[in-house]
Amino acid sequence: MSANINLSIIDQQLLGIEDQIKEQANHELGITGPQLKSLAFVYLCVKTVLELDPNEAFECLTEGSNDLSIDAIHCSALTDREFTVTLFQGKYSRKLDGTSQFSENEIKKMTETCRYLFDPSATIQHINRRLHARIEEIRSLIRDGAIPMLRIIACNNGHKWSNASQEVIDRFGNNDQITWRHINHDILVGILQRTRTVDDTISLVGKAIVEDMNFSRVCIGRVSVSEIARLMKTHRDRLLERNIRNFLGLYGNRVNEDIRNTLLSDEPSNFYFFNNGLTVICKDFSYNALQAGDYKINLENLQIVNGGQTCMTILETYEECMKANKYLPEDATVLIRIYKLSSNEKETDDIISQITLATNSQNPVDLKDLRANDEKQKKLSMSIEELGYFYRRKRAEITTKSSTDITPGIAAIAVLSVWRQEPHRAKFYGHDHFGKLYDKIFTDNLNGAQVIIAVLLYRFADNRRRRPLTTDPTFVPYASCFLAMLMGKYLLKDMKLTCIDRLDHRNFADAKSLLETNEHTYFADAVTEIKKALKDLYRENCDKISMQQLSATFRRGDLIGSLVNC
Repeated sequence: MSANINLSIIDQQLLGIEDQIKEQANHELGITGPQLKSLAFVYLCVKTVLELDPNEAFECLTEGSNDLSIDAIHCSALTDREFTVTLFQGKYSRKLDGTSQFSENEIKKMTETCRYLFDPSATIQHINRRLHARIEEIRSLIRDGAIPMLRIIACNNGHKWSNASQEVIDRFGNNDQITWRHINHDILVGILQRTRTVDDTISLVGKAIVEDMNFSRVCIGRVSVSEIARLMKTHRDRLLERNIRNFLGLYGNRVNEDIRNTLLSDEPSNFYFFNNGLTVICKDFSYNALQAGDYKINLENLQIVNGGQTCMTILETYEECMKANKYLPEDATVLIRIYKLSSNEKETDDIISQITLATNSQNPVDLKDLRANDEKQKKLSMSIEELGYFYRRKRAEITTKSSTDITPGIAAIAVLSVWRQEPHRAKFYGHDHFGKLYDKIFTDNLNGAQVIIAVLLYRFADNRRRRPLTTDPTFVPYASCFLAMLMGKYLLKDMKLTCIDRLDHRNFADAKSLLETNEHTYFADAVTEIKKALKDLYRENCDKISMQQLSATFRRGDLIGSLVNC
């Protein structure tokens, strides 16, 4: 496919995206007219590269006046006292000739911004309110001892930056803590095309075991890292369509660095013993059974469902070696498990989820997709749909944007905040919502009415966070989960319900009507209650408390005791 076609494909997609986001862009960012296409491009890059749903992707956008050359920002959850911050800078050319390039001046602006961006003591002037709240939240994490890993992504519909710009980047830092990536129309189209099937032949090393099991076939053997590099270089992201991980980057992630270091160590033959290996699924595979070993396995519609980190790290290490006129070690091999699964699509989805959950252990994963077929999620979906809403328990189902759509991620945040009264864990422990907090959030008696009301409460508070009034105190951007919790408490009190278990389909309409009538009053009362709690804690008015301190207060849950027990 030629570059010009890719340019046209992306430009056509932006027309639809502009229409989807124009109202929200105007209300939340004040962006209209010609600027909207540039914003739509950044939105598409964020959504595609980070694999976020529409609401999450838009939440990252900071483009507009006083944006410090940061068009979007995303902060990951804390893992082992580390977190990844991804910054996006977008430049979209309307010429559609593919000749535009990131200027050296733009690269310099990004480096200058980043020099003081993560310094908690530095003063930032002339910054828009939306971006300022995000930055102070990140600085608060740093002040508490968390280590930021910075990933800067330059997006355009043209060429990469020049050699002179690369020198600016190298002087600033392109190391273990900071990485720079370039995304353009070709890369975006490549990612969007990952659904195409992959057929290929994999050469195994030495002996292998092939066995028929429960109407499926299994092959277990070894494959050289150079063969993995060839496979990834040929197909790249298309091989990882069913893999729930995003590639975290070679640098700034200790697991991937360990993979690389082991691969390039003095004893690469030990790589096999130190790595969990790959899990591959396929529609069918064949081989010459008359051979004693070194099989060439022909695979139809293959996908890597576990081991994506290993594969991508091997590929990047291979590309580094090629630049230095070196080769990957010939005696470095990886365990590979190849599964030919049932032709029944439902059975295949179920077993893939179980395989991925059982074999994932190297990096934390987003478990929402793995829980999609859980019995609790299925029952919630039915209960919610009976009340006129739609529970999009599978990510692939997220194709529209409607007020009646509820995703599992938002449901988890809302329920944990409002009914479980742990708003700090709702916002800052998202990676645990479908892991160790799953049973706490999605209890056996959680019903559709409780989920919907919690989501409506959370959405009201969160919309106020995104579009605060000029009279709102400075803590509102950090307190949406706390505000939703208090609003839920007021609602139950007005309904004369002593516990959440009494809210169900029978009184759902009354609860919704009461909420719609009183949501502004509930929010105002919640703001007043938090103001008092902050004053009791710090012995001063909330407008005198720094944004970094406010962020830390709500992140740590310092106010939980006073707000829950009052």
